[in-house]
Amino acid sequence: MSTTTIRRKGFWSQSHYLDRMTFKDLVVAYLQYPAIIIYLGLAAVSIGAWFYQPASIGRSLLAIAVSVLLFPVVWYFLHRWVLHSQWMWKVSWLAGTWKRIHYDHHQDPNHLEVLFGSPINVVPTVAISTIPVGYAIGGFGGAAAAFATGLIQTCVNEFFHCIQHLAYKPKNKWLLMIKQRHMEHHFHDENGNYGITNYWWDHLAGTYYAGASARKKSPTVFNLGYTDEIAEKYPKVRDLSGGITSTAEFRRRNKAG
Repeated sequence: MSTTTIRRKGFWSQSHYLDRMTFKDLVVAYLQYPAIIIYLGLAAVSIGAWFYQPASIGRSLLAIAVSVLLFPVVWYFLHRWVLHSQWMWKVSWLAGTWKRIHYDHHQDPNHLEVLFGSPINVVPTVAISTIPVGYAIGGFGGAAAAFATGLIQTCVNEFFHCIQHLAYKPKNKWLLMIKQRHMEHHFHDENGNYGITNYWWDHLAGTYYAGASARKKSPTVFNLGYTDEIAEKYPKVRDLSGGITSTAEFRRRNKAG
């Protein structure tokens, strides 16, 4: 068993912390993670569907290209206005979803189990973002190509997201840059640098910044604005977190559990 994990009842009943893992540990964990297996499996099914009823090569390539271009746009929109929203915790039936898909990740950024999105949320989002566009371009085959592309991009995005949280300094300049920008998002000011591998939309929307000196440190970088005062009025997320909102206590309980 790797010393980077805490044993419970099986590989994914362990807690994995990226700041304790090597790149090799990450690859092993990543390829065994249920959500990634689901995404790659669905991508394979979509590719099979394309072979069953293909669109023309030209239309298929166009559907793939459009999906590639749409991915960072959709990610930016969701990350900024959904994952960093301050309205989901106010709706009781959405509070648990918000907690799971992003609050927990900012409370403990290196905890691998809460870094990955839930397939229940991710698969429908990818489908809605890609299938209609692909179908408009190339019918059934175009839809299959676009959906497979979106799922594969999701896997790539998640992998680089994991790499950004490993405790090492990349030698590759591009990888170092995206790691620095993402670490600033997590540890300096969460109201910017929403991209993972692509910060073009941050540049366009004015949310890009480089270096801690560019902005004042945000007091809500770990809790995303869900403060003790907010928790008194909207307690659902706090209740689901075991009655705590303190980041230090949240991490201590996670690592002890």
